[in-house]
Amino acid sequence: MTLLFELAGHTIALDHEGAGEPRPADGGMILPAGRVALLHGLGDGLFYRHGQNSWSPCGWRRLSGQPLRIADPVRRVTADDDAWDDPCSHHSSAVAAIQGENGNVLLLGALGLGVPRLTADRDTLSGWYESGAAPWFVAYGPEDAVFGAYTRHLAAHLGQGRNRAGNVWCSWYAYYEDITEQQLNKDIDALQGLPFDVVQVDDGWEERVGDWQPNQKFPSGMRALAERITDAGMTPGLWVAPFIALPDSRLALERPELLLRDQHGAPVVAGYNWGTGYYALDVTLPATQAHLVELTQRLVHDWGFRYLKLDFVNAAAAPGVRADGTGREEAYREALAVIRRTAGDDVYLLGSGAMLLPSLGILDGLRSGPDVAPMWQNYASDDPSDAMARNAVINTLHRLWHAPVAEVDPDVVYFRSRLNLLTEQQQSWLRDLAVICGFRAVSDPPSWLHPGELQAMTEYLSGSPETERIGRYRYRIDGRDTDFTPAVEPPAGSAYPIG
Repeated sequence: MTLLFELAGHTIALDHEGAGEPRPADGGMILPAGRVALLHGLGDGLFYRHGQNSWSPCGWRRLSGQPLRIADPVRRVTADDDAWDDPCSHHSSAVAAIQGENGNVLLLGALGLGVPRLTADRDTLSGWYESGAAPWFVAYGPEDAVFGAYTRHLAAHLGQGRNRAGNVWCSWYAYYEDITEQQLNKDIDALQGLPFDVVQVDDGWEERVGDWQPNQKFPSGMRALAERITDAGMTPGLWVAPFIALPDSRLALERPELLLRDQHGAPVVAGYNWGTGYYALDVTLPATQAHLVELTQRLVHDWGFRYLKLDFVNAAAAPGVRADGTGREEAYREALAVIRRTAGDDVYLLGSGAMLLPSLGILDGLRSGPDVAPMWQNYASDDPSDAMARNAVINTLHRLWHAPVAEVDPDVVYFRSRLNLLTEQQQSWLRDLAVICGFRAVSDPPSWLHPGELQAMTEYLSGSPETERIGRYRYRIDGRDTDFTPAVEPPAGSAYPIG
């Protein structure tokens, strides 16, 4: 069915397969469920691409230019939705937008689950669902207005986060997997009295990814570590990847029935890390859900961790054969809901590798980009999902619009000079962006900081500055203007590609 309608004085032709008619809604219109195509009339505009998960690239690209995507097929399995990759067309997950010459933006966003995908060219902006069908929201006008209206509809349809993270200290960017109970005990003592709300123990505590018991580096056990953090006046946090297992883990070897299978019966490789591919769990199975309940019960109620960083969670939505025919995003959402119900409403749940729509109303915060890394650009890589500070800044800037429905985690900021290749300007961009997000995290052990660095970190974490957006990449922080444009769009002749 084809019809014409008008949004903010702009006429749009709509072709849709669903039943019913478009209807006016707050800030735009609701389109019928199913496949839709808009004849946008904006010509060679700028296309906003939203990534499928935390690490997937987001940003604006001219429709006549190359699509923003991950070129490496191995990396795409981990950091984007490889099932719908298209090297020739501009494509997006959940929501897309086109900006015309007058600066106004046409936004088309999904309002339900089923792996919503979008694509655009100089004539059309189209959307469809991989499985099932749900309505769409369309709006036209200033960028802030249309994205703001979309978040209001997402909150009404899917929910929004409830808890706030506060200031987080994370072990990862100091020690990576080389954490020990002895070293963390020293750091907890040093952090006591500093303006941190959470101490989050990252990867390296577990026996094996998939086997969530403490390894030999934590002889006193995780309950003792959580109690030490609590006694120091901070909330205990823990990293866990609940939906995956390494091939040589006890879980994969002893309980292979929990693994997601492909159409040939082989375990699904959901991504690559730790020097190997890792398997996805079939989270729709009652036995897997019982495993998730037992795991969450242990982490939260037995050991006492009240902040969980749930990593690699997109594995729950990996393509595979699920016994009950549940859709990928529906399976992902139910798996997160199992963890939420078991943990309780007051436990902070942060998703990394997280997918926006099916996380809403369950997760409190979402990582917004790849690992930040203490370097700005890797000269050997142009992968927009690779671990580097510039990629993290670019991705976060393009995801800030969803802050009303889920906290935006831009990853850590740095104050140390030790093992740090970032310039003062680059560190300033990271710190300002974390203030704008309202999510400030640090990975610098106090013992690594010179007195001036420790003072700067303390003052930064103690502040509560007012922020205001005054342009796509420009903000005002307590009256001081900060412009991220050079980070996203380096000057001509720069060694860095346009972001």
